[in-house]
Amino acid sequence: MVLTPEEWVRQHFVSYLISEKNYPISLIAVEKQLSVNGLKKRTDILVFNKAGSPEIIVECKAPSVPISQSTFDQIARYNLKLQAKYLIVTNGLDHYYCQMDIENERYQFLKGIPKYGAF
Repeated sequence: MVLTPEEWVRQHFVSYLISEKNYPISLIAVEKQLSVNGLKKRTDILVFNKAGSPEIIVECKAPSVPISQSTFDQIARYNLKLQAKYLIVTNGLDHYYCQMDIENERYQFLKGIPKYGAF
C-alpha cells in the first residue's frame, strides 16, 4: 500500500481512535465497501458498536484538501445507508465531529467524540 497523504491521515486517525479513545481494533473497518444509489463506494473508516451496527463514519482527506460542503455531502450520503450515530470529517489538520439526530434529520457539531463505552 502506498502511503498517500490521505492514507497518512487515515492511519493516524485509526491510531487516535485506538490509543486515545479506546476503541477496540476489532470494531474498526478501513475502506469498507457499500452501495450508494447503485454505485460502489467505500468509507474511509467505519466503527461498529458491540451489536455490529455502524456507530461512527470517518471521511479522511489529504491535509492539502480543505474540508468543504461537498465533503459533508459525501459522508451524509453514506450515512443515509449506514445510519451511524457520529460522523467525522478530517484532513489531519481540521476535524469536524457531528452527532446525528436521524429521527429529526439533523446533526449537532461536537468538540470531539466520546471514548469507547461512554455512549
